[in-house]
Amino acid sequence: MRIALAVFLISLHSLAFADVQGVRLWHAPESSRLVFDLDRGSDHKLFLLSSPNRLVIDIEDSRLLKAMEGLPTESGPVKKVRSGMRNDKDLRIVLDLREAVEPKSFQLKPNDKYGHRLVVDLYRKVKANKQGKVKPVKINKPTYTKNSLKSKRDIIVVVDAGHGGEDPGTIGHGGVHEKKVVLAIAKKLQALLKKEKGFKAKMVRTGDYYVGLRERTKHARKANADLFISIHADAFSSPRASGSSVFALSQKGATSEAARWLADKENASDLIGGVGGVSLDDKEDLLAGVLLDLSMTASLSVSLELGQLVLNSMGGVGHLHKRRVEQAGFAVLKSPDIPSLLVETGFLSNPKEAKKLKSSSYQTQMAKAIFKGIKRYFQQSPPVGTLLASIKNKGSTIRRYIIAPGDTLSVIAKKHATSMAKLKSLNGLKSSSIRVGQVIKVPAS
Repeated sequence: MRIALAVFLISLHSLAFADVQGVRLWHAPESSRLVFDLDRGSDHKLFLLSSPNRLVIDIEDSRLLKAMEGLPTESGPVKKVRSGMRNDKDLRIVLDLREAVEPKSFQLKPNDKYGHRLVVDLYRKVKANKQGKVKPVKINKPTYTKNSLKSKRDIIVVVDAGHGGEDPGTIGHGGVHEKKVVLAIAKKLQALLKKEKGFKAKMVRTGDYYVGLRERTKHARKANADLFISIHADAFSSPRASGSSVFALSQKGATSEAARWLADKENASDLIGGVGGVSLDDKEDLLAGVLLDLSMTASLSVSLELGQLVLNSMGGVGHLHKRRVEQAGFAVLKSPDIPSLLVETGFLSNPKEAKKLKSSSYQTQMAKAIFKGIKRYFQQSPPVGTLLASIKNKGSTIRRYIIAPGDTLSVIAKKHATSMAKLKSLNGLKSSSIRVGQVIKVPAS
């Protein structure tokens, strides 16, 4: 009876603890992330110590099931990780730091990939100069030569490899991780754009770490991007689903049930990193709404046209899931001023496509197809002030014009010193009726 009672008391003691089943550490350029995997939720506290710099994490009523080994502490702010019990009931984690950090923490509930998690983000502090003043953050801006009026800029494409870090994305047939496949394709696409005259490519993430969905669009805005393109790989409950897809933003919701399900799945991953957004706080509601509507109408028109060229090009490499650009409410596409596309390169849940997407040669083919579509669009419709625009204008006196709210054919004709009759002839119009977002040809001024 005593033995049974002792076993029962030990079992009760075990149930009182939250088990820390694993610890993961990820490094990004501006921060590092420590993730604790627990079997249940548990309260926690953080506090910093100096001389030397340390961060103490107390996880209440918890215990560490296995030693924290193999964490990448060779670089980044974390030099060493230590652990021990406090008051025989709380787990204390001590991070020995190379530099001062600003920690932020939050808990996440279980999802289809993970159980309970405690996330601790370590942000590097902005260093002050000798006078004690904080150095301003540098924002990328176009550089100009002395003869700045004649200088021509490159077309900037921001390439986003989906997921990353503790968010693997789809785990496909054979255990292949979406985050690895799409990063490889994104890097190959960046290399192709870098080699092409008149283009400049920038990556959202260059390694295996997570970037929040809203942060990805902020990267594009900071880079003054002409195009934001997010690379992903799909999955479905049936292994028979196959083919590539291209998505643009839908202002009224998804165009199909499959697209809506996919959008919800991708948006849910932002729970990992929190939520941000475009600020219009200094604008009145009506003005902000009009500005967003104008901007998104033009951006969406370009996204759909460009996306179709990318999709057509991808059709030369493999099977297409849909032959037209689909539209859904992906968070990464919600940049009102930058044409944005989300490319699904194939289904990792399909054994044949998973094998292809793991192959470096197929990744290269896919990157080349995406690049071909991007290049073709911008050669046809280069942004004003770019090198490609100056090259095109040498052999052409025609350019594209996107219809904005308030435009009429007569107003557009006056703007471009031409006649309504010529505009109708140039565009094959049978009447003077035009619609917002429509793209027409006009004489170059």
